[in-house]
Amino acid sequence: MSLRLYIGGTQPKAKQARANLRRICEELGDNQPIVDIVDVFREPDRTLSDNIIATPTLVRLSPKPVLRIIGTLSDLPRVRLALGLESAPVEKVKA
Repeated sequence: MSLRLYIGGTQPKAKQARANLRRICEELGDNQPIVDIVDVFREPDRTLSDNIIATPTLVRLSPKPVLRIIGTLSDLPRVRLALGLESAPVEKVKA
């Protein structure tokens, strides 16, 4: 898996998103994804060319399809689910 996290410098939301992503990656052990961190203040042209309009934004580059998650990634179960790291909860159907 290949991920790219766009952050805005050292703002609190950027720090929180980095910490949450680090936690998710550490849980994967030896299967940790490749993560590229892009600071929008240091690389504004790259941010514009990649069509990033808000930070923090996590982009799953691979496997396809490309997926974008905007926010601090604080809802860890939903982030894991969106990234395909765990399956959706199955609702029990009463017969």
